[in-house]
Amino acid sequence: MIAVIQRVSRASVTVDGETAGAIARGLLVLLGVRKGDGDAQADALARKIGGLRIFADDEGKMNRSCAEAGGAMLVVSQFTLCGDCRKGRRPSFEPAAPPAEATRLYERFCGRLREQGYRVETGVFGAMMDVELVNDGPVTFVLDTDDL
Repeated sequence: MIAVIQRVSRASVTVDGETAGAIARGLLVLLGVRKGDGDAQADALARKIGGLRIFADDEGKMNRSCAEAGGAMLVVSQFTLCGDCRKGRRPSFEPAAPPAEATRLYERFCGRLREQGYRVETGVFGAMMDVELVNDGPVTFVLDTDDL
């Protein structure tokens, strides 16, 4: 699994003009699920993101988790994160997990964050979505379960 995590002041996702999910302060997580990913990857990534200390403490240092900062999470599926751009000019999406498995792992990931006490909003899996955000910092990280 691969995730792009952005610390935000606010973020929302709309589908066909309707808001599917929105948060104030917290994290926007763009999540890609690859072939071969399983429950272990979903669980590990949720633990890692849930515990990341990337919010400022009283001294302005990144020392608080999203929970400690009172934040929520907006998780948006994004299979293009699994795209392979090494050959030619058109990405290959062969590395992306099939939709049924990706949906299951996306939902598991969100469930694991909820078990940590987070309010988790989501987009609509597989839909064309408009994502709006105000990146706070900017603070952006890329996590890959192959590297955890």
